Amino acid sequence: MGTLLGEAAPFRSLSPLDLAFVGDAVYDLLAREYLLLAGSCPVKKLHQRKAAWVNCGAQAAALKALWPRLTQEEQAVALRGRNAHVGHVPKNATVADYHGGTAFEALLGWLYLKGEGERLRELFFAALDLLE
Repeated sequence: MGTLLGEAAPFRSLSPLDLAFVGDAVYDLLAREYLLLAGSCPVKKLHQRKAAWVNCGAQAAALKALWPRLTQEEQAVALRGRNAHVGHVPKNATVADYHGGTAFEALLGWLYLKGEGERLRELFFAALDLLE
């Protein structure tokens, strides 16, 4: 799996917040696809189920549980995401959860832009197992 545009992405030169920007969308799309494949239900219910997974608290918890399974390189990317200087923290999130969620998103964005689709899916399903 490459990127959707099929272009070689400059993932090494991107900031952790750039990686998180992409990772947020990738995780959201994976969650939506998974829910649709799980069976039809009203859109409101789909959104509620997706929102339970795609939020900084759940993402921070997933990263913490997945940490021992990550390679050193993956951990380094996640740490860059965690340590990124964000402009603000949403009022419904703790600072720790927001940084953890950003770290998780940066990791997913990095994997996507590297074309590591199999590893991305593996971590996505492992995160879902932990969150359900």
